[in-house]
Amino acid sequence: MLELAAVGPSDVVYDLGCGDGRIVIEAVRRYGARGVCVDIDPERIHEARANAAAAGVLERIAFRQEDLLATELASATVVTLFLSPDMNLRLRPRLQRELAPGARIVSHWHRMGDWRPERTRSVWDGNRTSEVFLWVRR
Repeated sequence: MLELAAVGPSDVVYDLGCGDGRIVIEAVRRYGARGVCVDIDPERIHEARANAAAAGVLERIAFRQEDLLATELASATVVTLFLSPDMNLRLRPRLQRELAPGARIVSHWHRMGDWRPERTRSVWDGNRTSEVFLWVRR
């Protein structure tokens, strides 16, 4: 997902529904980006914070325990999603309205209705193939 979005040191990567924080942690460690972990579940935020501390990147990541549908998105340059088709469709208008031109959105497995991705990549995880989609806010 991060490769497809061409994440770099000037990026701010938001992971909506961050779980254990692994995507944002990798964006910070591998690409020098800054990150924002968003999850409504306090246990996931606690886990993501602990994982970031263990990885030595805690100071480059903000943690937000909040509903991803209410999260401020304007400062994101990359948004990563591993949600449901319904949730992607609910987020789509906000992504198109609130992100700056050039911001990238990457979704694992799920498209966003008739919004055609700029690129699609098939990924093999050792058990199955899934698709990763990239959109660029115009």
